[in-house]
Amino acid sequence: MVLVSMPTIALLGTGLLGEAIGCRLLERGVTLRVWNRTAEKCEPLLEGGAVLIDSLNGSAKGCDAVITVLRDGPVSAEVIAELGDLDAACCLPMGTMGISESRQLELQVQGQQGVYLEAPVLGSKPEALKGKLLVMAGGDASVYQQQLPLLRLLAEEPKWMGPTGRAAASKLALNQLIASLTHGYSLALRLVQASGLEVERFMEVLRPSALYAPTVDKKLERMLSHDFSNPNFSTALLRKDLRLFVHEASLAGVNAEALEGLVELLTCAEGTSLDAGDYSGLHALTAGSFD
Repeated sequence: MVLVSMPTIALLGTGLLGEAIGCRLLERGVTLRVWNRTAEKCEPLLEGGAVLIDSLNGSAKGCDAVITVLRDGPVSAEVIAELGDLDAACCLPMGTMGISESRQLELQVQGQQGVYLEAPVLGSKPEALKGKLLVMAGGDASVYQQQLPLLRLLAEEPKWMGPTGRAAASKLALNQLIASLTHGYSLALRLVQASGLEVERFMEVLRPSALYAPTVDKKLERMLSHDFSNPNFSTALLRKDLRLFVHEASLAGVNAEALEGLVELLTCAEGTSLDAGDYSGLHALTAGSFD
């Protein structure tokens, strides 16, 4: 899709996902300004034609939108605050944050003379580079319609989830499923292997069943080889998001106590190589081995 008039976008946060989003926007002809706390991480995008933001203060001036791809809600709020006057730009946080954090950030953005649309995504570098992220938007419906051409550069079918907070809730729910499904399949795999059954024989039954999910085969090779390098989503980030889900569930009156054991298990990865590795490293934790 080509926009009639390509926007000027400020991209704050150029880690694994942020860089891929930036590459996609540049490929589609967007004028891109980039910032990262560690400026060296902006180099690939600068080489592709982006302009470096030297100072956050006032850098939203002249931008149509500000996309943030940062670690969490508090970091997003802190960085956006440093922008000062947003000059009517639309702020689109694409990272994971709590429901109340997103609603508070909306008030902050409005106080900085900006417009807000939460837009967390499901997917990572491969999907971002192809424009096939799953984007969930939350906020005013008219703002969503205004930003839809931009969102369609990153997603084939962006979804408006409703008022602010609902997209954040959806993202947390999906990341909880990532954790729970990975844990469940890891336990199943452990028991199958302990019985002496060949894994592939088990998979021949699982694949055609209603219990199968594509993520099983996607992570199976990593689990069997114990190769958790070059992650698209780390164990540390999964643990962070699962903790946030449990917190939000508690605030909503949902009994999520069963997940606390999984959070504790993921905490065992702290201080080990598993923490920065792919989240399928959870499989190493179910064996009690995480060196």
